[in-house]
Amino acid sequence: MLRLFMIGAGGFIGSILRYVVSGLVQRSLGSFEFPFGTLAVNVGGCFILGFLVQLAEGYGLFSSDTRAFLFIGILGGFTTFSTFGNETWNLMRDREMWLAMWNLVAHLILGLGAVWAGRSIVHAIWR
Repeated sequence: MLRLFMIGAGGFIGSILRYVVSGLVQRSLGSFEFPFGTLAVNVGGCFILGFLVQLAEGYGLFSSDTRAFLFIGILGGFTTFSTFGNETWNLMRDREMWLAMWNLVAHLILGLGAVWAGRSIVHAIWR
């Protein structure tokens, strides 16, 4: 139960950070045609996760509870794109190139398809 609380607290922190960082980046660039804030959060989250995972795997830093708080909680609240990036990297590292490519394609096609399906359902119900 404590681990779930830690993940939830981390998610709370990560979500607030995502909102603040994304907004700051978007406003500082003064462009509202391209989602630079979201891009910054996703790329930044991937970098931070890669950095912390290497410390954890390569040097044995962080207890399992700390990993849950940081990786699942804070970074999961900040961006799940970092988890996607890390899992795809792990597949490539393990020389599972076909699985890595399928992961990329599946997330892109299915993710965009799911957005389209959700929007289409709402449009069909509330015409």
